[in-house]
Amino acid sequence: MGFLPLALLASAGLKRAGQQSFTSAGSHTFTVPFGVSSVSVVCVGGGGGQGSGGGGGGGALSYASNISVVPGETIDLVVGGGGGSGSNTSGGASWFKSSSVLQANGASTGGGGSGSGTSRSGGGSGGSGAGGGAGGGGGAGGYSGGGGQGGFKVNSDSYPDQNGRAGAGGGGGGGGSNSGGGGVGLLGKGANGAGGLNRGQSVGGLGGGGGSGGGVGGIGSPYDTARHGGGGSFGGGGGQGAGGGSGSSGAVRIIWGLNRAYPSTNTGNV
Repeated sequence: MGFLPLALLASAGLKRAGQQSFTSAGSHTFTVPFGVSSVSVVCVGGGGGQGSGGGGGGGALSYASNISVVPGETIDLVVGGGGGSGSNTSGGASWFKSSSVLQANGASTGGGGSGSGTSRSGGGSGGSGAGGGAGGGGGAGGYSGGGGQGGFKVNSDSYPDQNGRAGAGGGGGGGGSNSGGGGVGLLGKGANGAGGLNRGQSVGGLGGGGGSGGGVGGIGSPYDTARHGGGGSFGGGGGQGAGGGSGSSGAVRIIWGLNRAYPSTNTGNV
């Protein structure tokens, strides 16, 4: 009699589906649920903050479609913070188990982050932030392509604009002048984030669109007030400007259950 209930419990555990997200910067632990022997994970690195060289780059996205785990195991993970303005501009890396297993690197001013790890199945690098005057932040990396590059505009309505570029593979779009790059969502691959448009010296640029349901970058103000837009959640880079331009923090999301895997197989909340 005693063996049947245990068998039923084990079977129920193996069929159980669930998820857990970590979105606060810093160190965390994840306890593997009963009956779960593998998980799929997505990590997004922190977006870069603006600096004297331009807008901040977007954080990378890395995912693993199947990582072996042990029920009851406690696993360490880290969520990378967004870069601030001025001297501390780099975003932090996000990882699961260890930096050698699955990692999404944070971005710096100008440069986007990249992904790494022995369990990494795919993901995209973050878009670069723009320099050259009133640079926009880069978009966070996508599930199968990179984040969009930030746009820029110098102090002249007659100067040729470079609008923010759209993200690829579900990545965030680059921000327009002084504006933040778009972030990327955690629920699996979705639509690309649109690039933010420059709207002229007198009105400032638009933030980059969030890829795969991520957050839109903050709107930049006119060039002459030099105010920024912050990066969109998760992993968007901050726009250039004297007012700040912080990047958005990254994230880690874990899913489990039958027929659930990144980038897009039953990855929504259940």
